[in-house]
Amino acid sequence: MAETVPPPISPPAIAALSLRGVRVAFGEFVAVDDVDLEIHPHEFLCLLGPSGCGKSTLLALMAGFAAPSAGTIEMGGEPITGPRPELGVVFQSSDALFDWLTVADNIAFGPRMRGMSKVDRAPVVAEHLRLVGLSGAADKRPPQLSGGMRQRVQIARVLANSPDIVLMDEPFGALDAQTRTVMQRELDRIWRERKNTVVFVTHDIDEALILSDRIAVMSAGPKAGIKSVYDVTLPRPRDEDSSSYVDLRHQIREDIAVEVEKSLGEQP
Repeated sequence: MAETVPPPISPPAIAALSLRGVRVAFGEFVAVDDVDLEIHPHEFLCLLGPSGCGKSTLLALMAGFAAPSAGTIEMGGEPITGPRPELGVVFQSSDALFDWLTVADNIAFGPRMRGMSKVDRAPVVAEHLRLVGLSGAADKRPPQLSGGMRQRVQIARVLANSPDIVLMDEPFGALDAQTRTVMQRELDRIWRERKNTVVFVTHDIDEALILSDRIAVMSAGPKAGIKSVYDVTLPRPRDEDSSSYVDLRHQIREDIAVEVEKSLGEQP
């Protein structure tokens, strides 16, 4: 049975992440221009748009991996000037895992680097193995796992560091369709349990609808920006056959189709 949608609440005065007038230029080429966006604490926001519109570029700026050419990016009102432990990043590829470590040791890596004792790490690892449904795979190594299982390990490793904000760059993009569907539902379950602030990059409309509280649609590049923002107030877990879901999907699909046509028109 679907969960009841809680009544809307006013966003807090200080956003979890705030982008104001963000611009990214490479010489005379302007990839992203004049982006204003606020991500509220504990919300799941998807950045959605056609390929090459700058979604991953914006996520890299939020992670502190790069600096904007102009504008500001703040976390809790403080400027982001580089990577921070409060910001966890889940990449599309699971190559970031350490193949020579077990699943349990991969998850324990962050807490160990922070100086947490082995005794204190044990319950943290056990909790995150449970959270991602891998308690029976603790002693396996990443090469022994399927793609979906490796991505679960990557998510658990990030969450074990207790980040305030989780940034996810198309983490299921390399998975087959069936596994991707399973992982979307698993991530929705994990988010409902933990309620981390999440920014999730995708070009898949259904993925965005299944996961997000809000969807920020980006315009086609160059000079890409935030074209429109949709509130997704559908009950969780989402019913893809409901009329509300279908109507919203159609609206967003039409919105993005305009941008795809623009991007194709820009190509020689």
